[in-house]
Amino acid sequence: MANEPNAPTDERRVVAWIGRALRIEGRVVSNENLTIEGQIEGTIEVGNHNLSIGPGAAVKADLKAKTITISGAVTGNVAATEGVDLRPTASVDGDIATPKLLMADGAIVRGRVLAGSPRS
Repeated sequence: MANEPNAPTDERRVVAWIGRALRIEGRVVSNENLTIEGQIEGTIEVGNHNLSIGPGAAVKADLKAKTITISGAVTGNVAATEGVDLRPTASVDGDIATPKLLMADGAIVRGRVLAGSPRS
């Protein structure tokens, strides 16, 4: 029964979330979509999932994910297998590697950008 103390929990989350009150130092690995609104220093890997950096987030980490949406501040390299979306409040101080890059007016990138499919 669901109300028993030792009953397994039924997780129905769509995304993991790191809130504004959290500060994490180290390696973050997620096997589901991840939204970050807090502070992280280290590395963030979500494999074949989506990563979202919220407008108030301050991230000092290398990012690896299927798709990455950035609205906050990122210091580190960004690598996405499908695409990177930089919102108007985004700032990236590092290199970006992705097949597809969307960059809104107002977004800032300080680093190299390698976007698009390799030419044969």
